[in-house]
Amino acid sequence: MNIREELLKQKIHFKEDALRITAYACASPKHFTDLMDCFLSNEYRVAQRAAWSVSWAARSKPALITPYIKQLVAQLSRTDVHNAVIRNSVRILEDIEIPEDLHGDVMNACFAFIEKPSTPVAIKAFSLTTLHNLSAHYPEIKQELKLIIEERIDTETAAFKSRAKKILKEK
Repeated sequence: MNIREELLKQKIHFKEDALRITAYACASPKHFTDLMDCFLSNEYRVAQRAAWSVSWAARSKPALITPYIKQLVAQLSRTDVHNAVIRNSVRILEDIEIPEDLHGDVMNACFAFIEKPSTPVAIKAFSLTTLHNLSAHYPEIKQELKLIIEERIDTETAAFKSRAKKILKEK
């Protein structure tokens, strides 16, 4: 299978397509590398469509994403990619052990996402969880996270409120 061709084959990228590509990518490290090449591509549509499969693959076989964590974190600062790339990058980061040398970059990006009103809600929700997870290593960010949540909770969406309330209960 040529993953890039499969990602672009249909006019609309359906869940079944993404799951089929995910299964193929999880079958070998070489296939996963091909998927990551698409995800990290500067081709807007290719990266967008690869994002869903990368997220599912990382959940299915977390060891596959480990060599790419630094590149995943680098995606967070990009402004030239589809929101799906950012959303799925943060979704993956909320579920994995992030190397210590990347903690600062991840915290900065996630705080920026939740503070920016125009950030899509899913990115904010995943950022909240990622920050909450990192607060186990950096208790000093708990208060900052709490303040931002309390400041924004009344004006945010139901998804943000739900995630925020769970985090506040654990504080």
